[in-house]
Amino acid sequence: MPLFINPCGEEHEVAVLGAPQGSAHMTTTVINMPRDISVPDHVVWSLFNTLFMNFCCLGFIAFAYSVKSRDRKMVGDITGAQAFASTAKCLNIWALIFNIILTIGAIVILIIFSAAIVQAVSQMINHPGGF
Repeated sequence: MPLFINPCGEEHEVAVLGAPQGSAHMTTTVINMPRDISVPDHVVWSLFNTLFMNFCCLGFIAFAYSVKSRDRKMVGDITGAQAFASTAKCLNIWALIFNIILTIGAIVILIIFSAAIVQAVSQMINHPGGF
């Protein structure tokens, strides 16, 4: 056997690797691993809907379902994760629709009230002291 001398000066025997000795038959085993199935859990979207204009707590409920979906995914229950993620997505869509409607409604009301205030102030300037 060849000898190997390390930097400290110690000698070690080294086995030479090569083809298998004898007539042993080699077998090969192939394991097909399933690809990691990506299930979106919508946690960020749910958190956004929870923090901004949380209409009827839809964002918070969607956040709870998103966390449940993430938990199911970590356990390996893909079907349960997909079911909770689907519910979270539906709640997030409804929360987004209501948030858009409320935002547009608030802008319209603000415009109407500001126009009414401008008209009242201009009338008071044009007709001081009375109607």
